[in-house]
Amino acid sequence: MLAGGNSAEASVSRSSAAGVARALESRGHGVTLVEVDGALIKTLREMAPDVVFPVLHGPPGEDGTIQGLLTMLGLPFVGSDVRGCAVAMDKHVAKALFRAAGLPVADDLLIESGTRLDVAESRALTAFGSPHPGLVVKPLRQGSALGVTPVPAGETLGAPLTDALAFGDGVLVERFMRGKEITVGVLDEHGRGPIALPVIEIAVGAGEWYDFVNRYTPGKSEHIIPPDLPDVTLQALQEMALRAHRCLGLRDLSRADFVVGEDVCLLEVNNLPGMTPTSLYPDACGAMGIDFGELADRLVQSAVRRGPDSV
Repeated sequence: MLAGGNSAEASVSRSSAAGVARALESRGHGVTLVEVDGALIKTLREMAPDVVFPVLHGPPGEDGTIQGLLTMLGLPFVGSDVRGCAVAMDKHVAKALFRAAGLPVADDLLIESGTRLDVAESRALTAFGSPHPGLVVKPLRQGSALGVTPVPAGETLGAPLTDALAFGDGVLVERFMRGKEITVGVLDEHGRGPIALPVIEIAVGAGEWYDFVNRYTPGKSEHIIPPDLPDVTLQALQEMALRAHRCLGLRDLSRADFVVGEDVCLLEVNNLPGMTPTSLYPDACGAMGIDFGELADRLVQSAVRRGPDSV
């Protein structure tokens, strides 16, 4: 099992990996936790594992880099292939695919890495109007809401753009969408058709949103299953999660995040959802009777049936 590395989300990865390791051991699997570092290739060659579970968040573990390495080493692994990970991690590319598939997304503007702050702010105000109507500024290729800042209508974009640009991969500026924060997981085991998991509403404190602290601090968020939404809306959200999963070419697991207000807006899709004690994906599986041990085992068995990816 792979964990850690130098990602900004390394601590989350280690927490997720520890939980997954315990779950797999409870199902009789022998598990070795391996830190992602400079000795990784040598370690994997010496171990020759039956399957690799990359419990990683953010680059290089979620963007196709690790998946490419595992493919070159001829090792089966849990999760999506190089292409699926790469396109899911790049928010601009993913949204282009969502639009092509007819999925509802917010208006956005791509600001390239290295853009001067004054130029970036000017481009955003030109695109959305001055004063702007309320925006969200986010790094192009990060997860766990790192570097993401909601900016209320008319407020300055300088600090949020500075924070997001500091990650070095460019920035996506989106129109702020009001409504319930909703997520829908997909379980897509090899040899079986993908299924949508129960819809979850994420509730946080008044005036707050589902940021890094609220994601990973016990008691800071509530997972409501099912949300207080019409059945037709719940079914539509599940269908959109499946469509998003398919259009990105994902496999094994994913989680689509939405805002549901007057309209439905697909925000992004996570190709390696968190597996911590406060994470959404295991909760959704639990709601349909799949406990954490069974989930981890089924994901590993899916990778084993699929075998190594071809180079």
